[in-house]
Amino acid sequence: MNATANQGDDGSGAVISQVGTLAPRAHDILRILLGWIEGGAATALVTLVGIEGNSSRSPGTLMAVAADGRHVGSFSAGCIETAIVAQAIEAIAEQRGRTVRYGVGSPYIDLRLPCGGGIDLTFTPTPDAAVIRAALSALDRRETASVAVMENGIATGCDPTGYALTLVPPLRVLAYGQGEDLAVFARLASFFGAVVEVVSPDESLPGEFGTLPVTVHRVETHHRAPRLSSDPWTAIVFLFHDHDWEGATLPAALAMPAFYHGAIGSRRTQHARLRMLENMAVDPALVKRLRGRIGLIASTRDPATLALSILSEVVAAYREIVATGAAANNEPCAT
Repeated sequence: MNATANQGDDGSGAVISQVGTLAPRAHDILRILLGWIEGGAATALVTLVGIEGNSSRSPGTLMAVAADGRHVGSFSAGCIETAIVAQAIEAIAEQRGRTVRYGVGSPYIDLRLPCGGGIDLTFTPTPDAAVIRAALSALDRRETASVAVMENGIATGCDPTGYALTLVPPLRVLAYGQGEDLAVFARLASFFGAVVEVVSPDESLPGEFGTLPVTVHRVETHHRAPRLSSDPWTAIVFLFHDHDWEGATLPAALAMPAFYHGAIGSRRTQHARLRMLENMAVDPALVKRLRGRIGLIASTRDPATLALSILSEVVAAYREIVATGAAANNEPCAT
């Protein structure tokens, strides 16, 4: 899914409606930054490279700033963003990068973080468009990308003098099912920012998503499933209430790489599902991947709560593999 930036602003220079999702992610920010550069704007990349104590953002968080004051991304609840933008514009004007501490230990005693901690930000004026383009291309191929961030520039791969920024592909969701439960879950996941594909026998389903970038695959028979691709950054969710459709789709889905395979239903439903897979001679190792009674909220009875419950569990599992680096391919750079 390619992010599309809306270049309008609210008078403060902050880009609004950046990507049609809840909040811009690192790859969204880089895509917007690249668009500014290609449009001839002078820009800076701001990277959170260190934390002391508590922080509302994690290392590797990004902000993009243009010389005219446009900016996207944040490092706090809004208490220091104005100062950061001013610092970035100064770095652009002087063509001189710098690393600045905000919060605890900062020379700017009038700028404090609500959490009481300190953050170190590296300001990189005129970041290399080719490096950004290469990183985004890797993410579009569903591969990790490593970028070394330094005060004097950015580089592809590792540089012992820079901060190692590791970018991972965004969450991808393959949602199988039909009816309102599937439609609501897909809409919520897409609005959250996931790359969403749905697999369903419902002919009317594409109309449920409006302008949301949701890809729909039709299942036309109980005996054949569409051929789909997957990767370690994908969650596969089954939302069928008519479980006859699972016979055509579930065995193939369990064989696909994913960090999460789950299906709705009661304990009795899950037991019947596992017995069906056993009768179909599905590899027991693949069957063990399947989570039953999914979601963080027990005994949900409406589509919105069910969608929120399942997506929360999926996002928690995704964050865990991102944090542990279980699916990453790149070695970290020395910092």
